[in-house]
Amino acid sequence: MCSSDLIDSSMKTYRVAVAGATGAVGVEFLRLLEERKFPMSSLKLLASARSAGKTMKYAGRDIVVDELKDDSFNDVDIAFFSAGGSISRQYGPIAAKAGAVVVDNSSAFRMDPNVPLVIPEINPEACEAHKGIIANPNCSTIIAITPLWPIHKVNPIRRLIAATYQAASGAGAAAMAELEESTRAYLENRPYEQKVLPHAYAFNLFSHNTKIDPATGYNEEETKMVKETKKIFGDPDIRLSATCVRVPVLRAHSEALTIECERPIGPAEVRKLLDGAPGVKIVDDIEKNYFPMPKDASGKDDVLVGRIRKDASDPSGKSIAMFVAGDQLLKGAALNAVQIAEVLVEKGWVHGA
Repeated sequence: MCSSDLIDSSMKTYRVAVAGATGAVGVEFLRLLEERKFPMSSLKLLASARSAGKTMKYAGRDIVVDELKDDSFNDVDIAFFSAGGSISRQYGPIAAKAGAVVVDNSSAFRMDPNVPLVIPEINPEACEAHKGIIANPNCSTIIAITPLWPIHKVNPIRRLIAATYQAASGAGAAAMAELEESTRAYLENRPYEQKVLPHAYAFNLFSHNTKIDPATGYNEEETKMVKETKKIFGDPDIRLSATCVRVPVLRAHSEALTIECERPIGPAEVRKLLDGAPGVKIVDDIEKNYFPMPKDASGKDDVLVGRIRKDASDPSGKSIAMFVAGDQLLKGAALNAVQIAEVLVEKGWVHGA
């Protein structure tokens, strides 16, 4: 655990835990908490028994990783979870009962009507209703609808069609390593056996490897986008369809989005609405043919938005097509969760010292 001099002692501070600290998202949690100067009095790193005893760096200090157990949250105010749905379902309620506010990065609680599902640029006020657990949305959902919200507020979106190009990071650090290793093997003309993902990843792409619902034909990732968008927007009538695909990119998701609004809307109005919108950056250089790309979104907080144009298939003038890219580990996961915690702190919706 970090010592109590993590931050100015004159400030109100919070005892923080990170469950799943050694994973790809856990590493980003540590970097963001330090970079954004989150007001902590202590920091506890938690992981499985096989990772217990390892050390990780925070603010120049070595912190020993503890094994995640039932009593790990007895002295915690805010607990970030990024260790998978089964771990969240097991330990999230335990942490909440111990007095912590859990910000959970898994899908375990997202569609629970008693658990807020929050993107701070969209519905920060939903945090107030928490009963000890707040859910972080799916990465594809966050990256798609953060730039859509400024439009939806002015001219409600009645239909959204999304096609995603999802990075390896969405499947964890092991999938990122598999992409690198399989690419190296491919270039060296060596055989490579996939262990994390079901299909060859180097120089290939494939339908998202979550289970498909035989009744609808949609996989779990696509269904998450549909259900989560309706909950976050507070609009059960919005019509959505998604096709989710894994592509050989390390850590930034891209998405092709087509929206149909309630009233006619043009590209110039969309650019005006998005210009300066929180969490969004316009990258839309027609002359240079330069638009959002994973290489530019990687390591950046904002969702990049470009290719803003009328949907030529809709004669009503109500539809816009665009292309977006965002860092899956940051805005798609760790950054959004830290922003939720910052809302809790700012509004006084979490207890601290």
